Amino acid sequence: MSKRLSFGVKKSKQKELRKRMKKLKIYEKDLKENFIRSSGKGGQRANKVATCVYLKHIPTGIEVKCQRERVQSINRFLARRLLVDKIESKILKKKSREQQRIEKIRRKKRKRSKRAKEKMLQEKKKHSEKKKMRRYKPKPEDFE
Repeated sequence: MSKRLSFGVKKSKQKELRKRMKKLKIYEKDLKENFIRSSGKGGQRANKVATCVYLKHIPTGIEVKCQRERVQSINRFLARRLLVDKIESKILKKKSREQQRIEKIRRKKRKRSKRAKEKMLQEKKKHSEKKKMRRYKPKPEDFE
């Protein structure tokens, strides 16, 4: 029987990850795991402790590197979750959450059509006219 890995996260999250791994037939024995010293902020601590996790799924050849947190155990969990996401998107041919997020941003930034832009500018002009009218104070001569 294989040993149970424990990460610094809730048991429910670990359970969910194991379930996803089992569903996709990803086994711990198929994973090659290395620990690397993280780069970036952290000073002495970052230089002494290997918190960056490198995972490789041998059957598919998919590699993942995670150094998001300052704790190795959490990075191990996050790396596995990232690996499962990548394998899931490859197997099921569905877009990953990250790809969906990027596409959503791209749609927001997309250039407006000429008609939509003109309509928006008309609305802005109307609004500015309303604001001008609010600032306008009638003079007594205006009533004569």
